Amino acid sequence: MSDGTIKKVAGPLVVAEGMRDANMFDVVRVSKQRLIGEIIEIHGDQASIQVYEETAGLGPGEPVESTGSPLSVELGPGLIGSIFDGIQRPLVDIMETTGTNLKRGVEIPSLNREAKWHFVPSVTVGTEVEAGDIIGTVKETDIVIQKIMVPYNMKGKIVSISEGDYTVVDTVAVLEKDDKTKENLTLMQKWPVRQGRPYKQKLSPDKPMVTGQRIIDTLFPIAKGGVAAIPGPFGSGKTVVQHQLAKWAEADIVVYIGCGERGNEMTDVLNEFPELKDPKTGKSLMERTVLIANTSDMPVAAREASIYVGITIAEYFRDMGYSVALMADSTSRWAEALREMSGRLEEMPGEEGYPAYLASRLAQFYERAGRVISLGKDGREGALSAIGAVSPPGGDISEPVSQATLRIVKVFWSLDANLAYRRHFPAINWLTSYSLYDMGKWFNANVNDRWSELKARIMKLLNDEAELDEIVKLVGMDALSAPDRLKLEAARSIREDYLHQDAFHEDDTYTNLEKQYMMMELVLKFYDISLENLSNLSIDDLVKLPVRERIGRFKYVKVDKIKQEYDEVLMQLKTEINQLVQKEGA
Repeated sequence: MSDGTIKKVAGPLVVAEGMRDANMFDVVRVSKQRLIGEIIEIHGDQASIQVYEETAGLGPGEPVESTGSPLSVELGPGLIGSIFDGIQRPLVDIMETTGTNLKRGVEIPSLNREAKWHFVPSVTVGTEVEAGDIIGTVKETDIVIQKIMVPYNMKGKIVSISEGDYTVVDTVAVLEKDDKTKENLTLMQKWPVRQGRPYKQKLSPDKPMVTGQRIIDTLFPIAKGGVAAIPGPFGSGKTVVQHQLAKWAEADIVVYIGCGERGNEMTDVLNEFPELKDPKTGKSLMERTVLIANTSDMPVAAREASIYVGITIAEYFRDMGYSVALMADSTSRWAEALREMSGRLEEMPGEEGYPAYLASRLAQFYERAGRVISLGKDGREGALSAIGAVSPPGGDISEPVSQATLRIVKVFWSLDANLAYRRHFPAINWLTSYSLYDMGKWFNANVNDRWSELKARIMKLLNDEAELDEIVKLVGMDALSAPDRLKLEAARSIREDYLHQDAFHEDDTYTNLEKQYMMMELVLKFYDISLENLSNLSIDDLVKLPVRERIGRFKYVKVDKIKQEYDEVLMQLKTEINQLVQKEGA
């Protein structure tokens, strides 16, 4: 423990003297109100502390006490379904204790010490275990079984273990190390948030994380264990895209970090998620979700910590062998918190006032994602996929946060204000977005061997449309040849019937891969059959075929009827084209 006194207060930054024995990133308690803070710079016996609570009223001479340990999170039963602030304080428990307004200096443990959990051992007395081995399970919710693991750097023989109901701090097993010392194992372990949790081996990202969002799965897929960025201006639908991914992505656990976003957006999440049914189990989505709420009116320093708290919790579930999706909304607000603290520390500013280490901090965060083989003898495979929203001012992605993010991530879903104004959602621009994960082999093997071929054709039609649009703007539609006009019609069908997706329609909000393939097939079949018969038919007649409406409505067909509808639409398409040919011939 190291005690000092406040020398200077500058907003969330407090400078304390007499802190020679303290270490970087130690958690400290500031003033008699015991506000929580973290040491971020040390000069001699002076420590600069970022305080995670409101510092109004603090003055020089007040005491500062170091806890001697870094900012850590508590990991164990009770995480799922909880709502924490940026430093893992449980907001529901705080509200029950102090009312609806957060009071300063509140000390409430992150995981409830009263709640009892039923522990079922999976090893017996005498078993040799090492770090990462599962010693038992706790059923946390109807969906999530929490696996209790041997903490890092521990190895030995189990000398006592028993089934029963325990709190997170009760001893559930005793481990005898090689040097004959004994360690009590509990349901809970602590981990410093700025340090990535270890694993045995990182695997290559070669399986997609299916999201049910057509433009993502088909054109710009993200791998399990992959990283993606969603930059876009205000009102372009970043939050709705992240909500859709949280609801539908192929992930066992969702960690949602509301980092510096508006309070009403976080309120939407808090109100919506408990009401939503998890499509796989029919239970509430909250039964597999951890929420971290650090809205724009909460202390700015805690915003910086919230990203690390969220990814540490996500790594904990990854280590159990789960597939975890982490949503950070938004990393721009996190970078602004870095910029504010850097300014108060009087560091040399980089581009646009952001600190020079912005890119390396972003890289440290995103590098913690991945598909891994966890510690432990059973070789569990877990995945942590990180999806960060970026809110560039004015939608200008040439600013430092967007550029630093693009250098790190492999998937870029570029949200476009023009598409959003035209009510085309998700407003992901297909001409400027990209995915560097090559998932073609997987889709060809698991959905249909023509998947990559159809995807390539769709992208070519969309690119051709962009080029033809320039000609149309200059000389008008009449200057185009019939094949080019047909190409424009096919591209319009791809945009409006395939890429446009209604997040609030029960049948369109999620599209499985089989249905996605059939939709691609129908749009391209119309184009191919029309192109074959274009010499005999007028383009105006082809555009007005009744079957086009049916192709457009295919996205609203229920899953159990898609095969039947697909066959009927194909039959109708061929029949109508044949009738047109006969009519023209006559």
